[in-house]
Amino acid sequence: MKFWRESTISRSKDLSLPKVPVIAIVDDDDSFRRAATSFVRSLGYDAEAFESAEAFLQSNHLADCLISDVQMPGMTGIELQDELIAQGRAMPIIFITAFPEMKVRAQALASGAVGILDKPFSDQTLIKCLRKALATRIP
Repeated sequence: MKFWRESTISRSKDLSLPKVPVIAIVDDDDSFRRAATSFVRSLGYDAEAFESAEAFLQSNHLADCLISDVQMPGMTGIELQDELIAQGRAMPIIFITAFPEMKVRAQALASGAVGILDKPFSDQTLIKCLRKALATRIP
């Protein structure tokens, strides 16, 4: 019996569970933030919500992917993307917006955004973008 326990313990140390991706959600709209957090968690990911770009930056949070609104009071989502790149904290970003503008879309994509979703968007569209973002992240 003692051999079995020791054997089990040593084997369990060698086993590593896959890391659950963490998705950060940055949006000034509380209802969207709560809904997006709940939806992301229902997909099996971990989710952390922030009410502003500044709050996310101050947290020094290391997310596997970021979902950010484009237009927010204070720092915009595009400015957040630029700041993360400048800090060496670049990560896959999915932008969401209720006010699609071609210039903003082009700028975000040129800086490496995975996608820009126009509100309203379908669950499947967000799932597709999340899968793409997580496939492109650096382990």
